[in-house]
Amino acid sequence: MIKRILIAYDGSVSAQKAFDMGLQMAQLYHAGLVVVSVTQLPEPAMIYETTALLDEAREHYEAEFAGLRASAQAAGVQCETRVVAGHVADQIVQQATAENADVIVMGHRGKGMIERWMLGSVSKRVISYAHCSVLVVR
Repeated sequence: MIKRILIAYDGSVSAQKAFDMGLQMAQLYHAGLVVVSVTQLPEPAMIYETTALLDEAREHYEAEFAGLRASAQAAGVQCETRVVAGHVADQIVQQATAENADVIVMGHRGKGMIERWMLGSVSKRVISYAHCSVLVVR
């Protein structure tokens, strides 16, 4: 049974499709949603940089999160949103573990095309390390 769905969200068209799919799944299974956006830290990261980056990322995503929460509320689904800092794939897996998510829903391609080319696909890494099922939406 699916009770908790984590959606990886970066504001891309692919992430919006993942949100829409996750919302449909949440309605079908009467599950809760957690929408997570990840901001990457510079190397090496300093405490004040981390705090500033998180504040900027929260401000950036808040308008989009408000729309996502409104869509979830209209569908009768409980939805939490949060921004975390770190390596994208690692943070998605860590958040899914911490939330005891039954499934991770994410887009096939996000905004980080250069990073994907250099480091490999975020979705591929999440699939490799997640404790739960991963649905990659195209």
